[in-house]
Amino acid sequence: MTTVVELDVPAGRLGLARTFDHVPAFGFQIGAIIGDAPPLVRVSGSDRQSIERSLEDDPSVDVLATVSVSADESTRSESTGPFWVFRLEFTGGLELFQRLVASADGAVLSARGREGIWSLQLLFHDRESVSTCYDLFERYEFDVEVTRLTGMDDLERVQTPLTETQYETICTAHDLGYFDVPRAITLEELAAELDVSHQALSERLRRSQAALISAELSGGLDSSPIDP
Repeated sequence: MTTVVELDVPAGRLGLARTFDHVPAFGFQIGAIIGDAPPLVRVSGSDRQSIERSLEDDPSVDVLATVSVSADESTRSESTGPFWVFRLEFTGGLELFQRLVASADGAVLSARGREGIWSLQLLFHDRESVSTCYDLFERYEFDVEVTRLTGMDDLERVQTPLTETQYETICTAHDLGYFDVPRAITLEELAAELDVSHQALSERLRRSQAALISAELSGGLDSSPIDP
């Protein structure tokens, strides 16, 4: 059964630990991390200047671009206050973490950070892959704490803006290497695998990616509570 794993990892193992140490109330949020493309990261904290300066000095990340999201270069959500969007390239810990997840045929659905802790959602095809990946995390001492396992039958409990069809399409595309650089499969080949026209698949992928980006920018990928 396809399974979503929610887990926590210290920032010292994945990245941004220095920024957490230097920026009061620093937090961040990332939508799906697909392929090798540097992700858009929504960040919040004391002020933009302090955040940008700390990110520039943080050895775990390279700042590739700042995305202006409104006239005053910030926007606001009811839950987090003002935030800013950067395109960041992570190195070291997160890069290795992603490789381990991919080696177990998994994918990173979302990530967010607060108070020096990364909280991530990972997708796997079955519990055996989850176990394989967890063993790799242990081997490389990522100090992972699993907070929830959710089966595909409980998809409505997973905090994702995707429909079930979009969710399954993104998973298949990832598994078959559509998001790799270079791509391991063409749009036409992927469409044949999913038994849809390539036009329909192209539209579905665009809508899926738009939903993920919209959720990332609006704060729609909120973490779900731990089961009692």
